[in-house]
Amino acid sequence: MSSDSPSVGIIGAGLAGSEAALVLARRGIRVELFEMRPQTTTPAHKTGLPAELVCSNSLKSNDLPSAQALLKKELFLCNSPLLQCALETSVPAGSALAVDRIKFSTKVLQAFRAHPSITLRTGELSKPGEGHAYDIISAGPLASGPLVQWLIETFSADSLQFYDAIAPIIALDSIDTKTAFYSSRWKPDEPDYLNCPFTEEEYNRFYAGLVAADTSIVRDFEDERFFEACLPLEIIARRGQRSMAFGPLKPVGFIDHRTGKRPYALCQLRRENSDGDSFSMVGFQTRLTIPFQQKVFRLIPGLENARFLRFGSCHRNTYLDSPKLLSSDLSFNKNETFFLAGQLCGNEGYTESIATGHLAALFIRARLQGRRIQPPPATTACGALLRHVTASEVRPFSPSSFHFGLLPVLSQTGKKRIGKREKHEMLCKRALQDFTQWRKNIDLSH
Repeated sequence: MSSDSPSVGIIGAGLAGSEAALVLARRGIRVELFEMRPQTTTPAHKTGLPAELVCSNSLKSNDLPSAQALLKKELFLCNSPLLQCALETSVPAGSALAVDRIKFSTKVLQAFRAHPSITLRTGELSKPGEGHAYDIISAGPLASGPLVQWLIETFSADSLQFYDAIAPIIALDSIDTKTAFYSSRWKPDEPDYLNCPFTEEEYNRFYAGLVAADTSIVRDFEDERFFEACLPLEIIARRGQRSMAFGPLKPVGFIDHRTGKRPYALCQLRRENSDGDSFSMVGFQTRLTIPFQQKVFRLIPGLENARFLRFGSCHRNTYLDSPKLLSSDLSFNKNETFFLAGQLCGNEGYTESIATGHLAALFIRARLQGRRIQPPPATTACGALLRHVTASEVRPFSPSSFHFGLLPVLSQTGKKRIGKREKHEMLCKRALQDFTQWRKNIDLSH
C-alpha cells in the first residue's frame, strides 16, 4: 500500500471509532486512530483498552422480533467486526449477547494490531489532525472539554448534556447462593443469571433504605437529565413504592425456592466475565454515595455480605444537536470532510454506536472511490437510527436507542387487527428484506 494513499483520521477508539477503523482497514484504507486513554482518562473508564464497555457488559437481546436483535441482524449482514469480537468473547446471558469486557476489548486491540492499515496513537486531541482525506469524530459522550469546545466553535452547535449511571459489580464468592438462585426468566434450567428474591417485607425494607439514602450529587438535581432507559434506581423508586417491582425488579417468570411462589420482587445479577466469578446488578444504575451503596444494596436478600468489585457511579454524557449539523451520511453540513459517529451524534446504546461507526466508514469508503451511496432505507433499523440522528424533527433533540417507534408504520394489512408481537415480526421481516437489498445495491455499485 502506498504511503501517500488517502488516509482517514478517527478521534476516539470507543465502539464507533473502533468499528469504523476496522471496516475501513479491511478495505485497505489507511487509518490513523487517536485515543486519549490511558494518558487522559474519564470518571467512567477503568482501562486504557479500546471499545471499553462502561455501563454494562450486555449488548441486549439476540432474539427476533426485538428491536435490538433487528439492529444486530443488520450489522451481521454487514459482517460487523465488533459484533464478531463480541461473539468470540461472549458469556452466557440467556437470549442476550453479553461479553467478558476485558476479553472483548483485548480482542478489538488484537484486531487493530493485525491490520497494517491501522496506526493507533494515544494522547488527547483538541481538534482533528491534518493530512487526512476525511476525519471521523467519535470521541464518545465523555469527550474532552477542548474537543467539544472546538466542535461548538467550528460548527456553531449547542453542546447538550444528560447523565448516565453505572451499575455495581459484585464478587460471586460473597453472594449467599442459599438465597440467590441461578435461573433465566421463564427458563429455570438456564444458569445464566443469579436471582435474589424479595418477600414483601424484604422489599419494603429495601425501598425505605433506598429512598432515604444520600446521593453523590445533591445540588440542582431537578436540572439534571437522565436517559430514560438508564435511570438511576433511586430515581425510579421515587416514582412510587412499587415502581421498581414493575420495572428493574419485576419478578415475572420466577419462583422463589424459599416459598414455592412468585417473589414479590427480584434483583437479577448477570454474569460479568467468562470465569463467572463476578456479577453485575441488572438495572441497578445508581448515583448513591459509596457508603450508602454498601449499606442499602446489602439489604437485598443474598447480598448481605456482598463484596463490591466496582461501585455504581453517575457520569456526564455529551452530545451535539446533530439534526441541525449533519447530512444524511453523518458528514457535517459545513465541512463534508468531517463525520460524526457514536454517542456524540445522539445515538444511545452500544450496538447503536457500532452502527453509526460502521455506516460512517461505508460512506467514507464510497467517497474515496469517487462515488456516493444512499443511506439505508428508513424501514431498516440502521436507516431509522440514521434518520433520527440526522433528521429528527422532535424538539428539543435528545439521544435515542433504536426502537420500533423509529420505523415507518406498516402499510394497511386489511381489517384484521394484529397483535404486538406479530406487528414486530412484520417490521423485522420488512427491515431485513430492505436492508439485504440495500447491501446488495451498494456492493453492486462498487
